Amino acid sequence: MNHHHPRLLPVIDHHEATALPSLSPYHLADQPRTTTIISIFSCSSQPPSPSQPLVPLRKVAVAVAVVCNKDFMEEEGAAVGVNYGLLGDNLPPPSNVVNLYKQENIPLVRLFEAKPEVLNALRGSGLKVSLGVKNADVTSIATDVHSAAAWVNSLVVPFAKDVNIGWVTVGNELVSEDPTAALITQAMGNILNALNAAQLTGIQVSTAISGRVLGVTYPPSAGDFNDQSKEIMIAIIKWLQSTNNPLFINVYPYFAFASSPTDIPLDYALFNAQKPVIDGQYTYTSLFDAMVDSFYAALDKNGGENLAVVVSETGWPAAGNEPYTTIQIAQTYNQKLIDKVKATGTPRRPSALIDCFIFAMFNENQKEEGVEQNWGLHYPNANPVYPLIF
Repeated sequence: MNHHHPRLLPVIDHHEATALPSLSPYHLADQPRTTTIISIFSCSSQPPSPSQPLVPLRKVAVAVAVVCNKDFMEEEGAAVGVNYGLLGDNLPPPSNVVNLYKQENIPLVRLFEAKPEVLNALRGSGLKVSLGVKNADVTSIATDVHSAAAWVNSLVVPFAKDVNIGWVTVGNELVSEDPTAALITQAMGNILNALNAAQLTGIQVSTAISGRVLGVTYPPSAGDFNDQSKEIMIAIIKWLQSTNNPLFINVYPYFAFASSPTDIPLDYALFNAQKPVIDGQYTYTSLFDAMVDSFYAALDKNGGENLAVVVSETGWPAAGNEPYTTIQIAQTYNQKLIDKVKATGTPRRPSALIDCFIFAMFNENQKEEGVEQNWGLHYPNANPVYPLIF
């Protein structure tokens, strides 16, 4: 993973909101996930305790699921789903997983690759699915229309009548990481043409990017793409705009906080900053909003003023880097995320509600030990690590 160089704000007075001053460079060590630290705002020398205790939500969550499950997939506005990863040798069968999504009132599921056994389990579920084209398949799909057609005809067409496929994402975090990124727009075009040829015109096509595409992230209003990514990102933006498709972005406040926990207050990472950060006309009480607005600012500067985004990954691990990864903190982050994105957009685009996918449904034991195995909302036996109300 490449090093990234965000910057830190000086310490802010404990009783006042602050405008963003000039910033100094800060070098960050590599992080264990393929993500990037986008925006760091320092408000105190020590992180406070989580803003509220762990809430015993399990009985409430079950009651809500029973009452609302029939209609939750018909609600309008932003929805929050969960990434369904498969890097575990002890995970429940897909049919059980689909039932778990429904029981817990989770309306969206994101798959990193299209596996027929999972798609078969999703038949008739009503869950809205984001279906991933693997990074390894992008080159062949971009350079061969027959390969794109074969992918759609084998992994979308047989399921489309019974599975609510809402999006196909072509590659995950390729930009700034892989020369294949130059082929993304061609691959997206070939997938879209194959979907249209199959008369599947309601499925959106996109790609997922990380914060490594951003060269400037602070203050959020100064957000812009780095030189390595800019040409590719402008092409992606132009394609998405012309086809009326959203951009998928991966947003991880956890990594920003974990990289410098003495400089970033935990309440700011948990959607409840006691000292709001002021960036011109915008007021920030959460690092998540600041990070998303860095993407929005970059889009605004590069022809994407009206481009919608979907947050394809965000979350907080419950173990592996104590004391900053606890069940209490992870539950607080994810519940506040759900409540926030369903209620309002970001300061830069307050009326633009954002669909969002939490990472991830399960702890996966075939990932790197430590934090990487502890992002799940559930243990492999399907018991909750902590409950959430979606």
